[in-house]
Amino acid sequence: MFLKILRLVSRFIVHVIARVEIVGMDNIPANGGAVVVANHIGRLDAMLGVVLSSRTDFVLFVADKYRTSAFWRFFVRHLDAVWLNREGLDLKAMRAVQQRLEAGQVLLIAPEGTRSSSGTMQPAKPGAAYLAARAGLPVVPIGITGTEDHLVRGRLRRLQRLDIRINIGEPFYLAPLERHTRDAQLAAYTDEIMCQIGRLLPPQYRGIYASHPRLDELLAAT
Repeated sequence: MFLKILRLVSRFIVHVIARVEIVGMDNIPANGGAVVVANHIGRLDAMLGVVLSSRTDFVLFVADKYRTSAFWRFFVRHLDAVWLNREGLDLKAMRAVQQRLEAGQVLLIAPEGTRSSSGTMQPAKPGAAYLAARAGLPVVPIGITGTEDHLVRGRLRRLQRLDIRINIGEPFYLAPLERHTRDAQLAAYTDEIMCQIGRLLPPQYRGIYASHPRLDELLAAT
């Protein structure tokens, strides 16, 4: 019930303040586990995650630093989200999400771990790659533009609607991790995830991945 109410409220708010163009919605699996990865450029991104799909079996990470907030504690409890300590490898949180993925839920995650202050792609952490490779589930990349915090504030002050684009790419898979090459694989898989996201973004959003050879390959193939 809480999720239904949250989704209705979120959709209403987004409809009022923004024009949203979504491309590739069919790439999000209708059922079964998946790891949905996206760039993170503004606070509005979290709301879009709730609005994006009609699925109700998704799981979210929420940073441990918000535990002191009554609002976030309420949010985590009623959405059954998972607290995550971003300062190190939070094995407890990883195991909790791994179990949910194996049960067929969908993880929504920003591999960068936090909002980009510049609006461009920043170095990603290996958590998303680790979970996707361990579970053997499809990875669905999403590129988001138009939700930068400064842009949201500026447009709303002038009573102008935002123009948001959500570009959803085709699912891809990561091979299982091997014990002796795990670190190298995770580094390569993390780059793969970010380049797949970068392919869905305009050049000015690609940040440190703009000149990555793998991104060049992906762009050449489109």
